[in-house]
Amino acid sequence: MAVHCNLSTLMGRKRYSIQDVHILTGLSRSTVSSLYNDKATRIDFDTLEKLCRLFECSAGELFEVCVNSKVK
Repeated sequence: MAVHCNLSTLMGRKRYSIQDVHILTGLSRSTVSSLYNDKATRIDFDTLEKLCRLFECSAGELFEVCVNSKVK
């Protein structure tokens, strides 16, 4: 079982770059890049809240649990 981050999809819909998300949320570029590339191993609630507010989405839209995927 693995958790997949849909940040790249949400960013694509709004045509946001990593730099845009960094500026609009105040999150570090490395945090945004890690989530964008689906390489993050954890997330702070503050980060989750900032992203959900920016994209007007729920945590369930930002992340999905993939039952048949291998853990990274």
